[in-house]
Amino acid sequence: MHKQIYFNLPCKDLAASKAFFEAVGYTFNPQFTNDQGAGMMLGDNLYAMLLAEDFARTFTDKAFPDAKTATTGWVCLSCESDAEVDAIVARAVAAGGRMPSPAQDHGFMYGHGFEDLDGHHWELVHMRGMPPQA
Repeated sequence: MHKQIYFNLPCKDLAASKAFFEAVGYTFNPQFTNDQGAGMMLGDNLYAMLLAEDFARTFTDKAFPDAKTATTGWVCLSCESDAEVDAIVARAVAAGGRMPSPAQDHGFMYGHGFEDLDGHHWELVHMRGMPPQA
């Protein structure tokens, strides 16, 4: 099936978004980064394209909802530990992000998240095991 994932997020201020995610700890592939977009590396074969809104509009005729007031989906990334989840959220909040809700501990899974400067929701989870059977 699929070997890689790329997803695109429109950004009101690409330079500010890039600086935010660098402060969180992510890096950018210079081959896919310019004044219109920034190719953020999230892990092996996992990429987010941060796109300047004007450039992003060239790919669709649909309106972009304000992610600070509407949710059309959110990004969920796995982490190696509860501590990694909390550290990434702490860095995001320190860089100007928003924590929309407290951490959640479901026993088999620990999760916490943040909203970036544009309001896009990022969820981080550490899977400790399998969920209990229903």
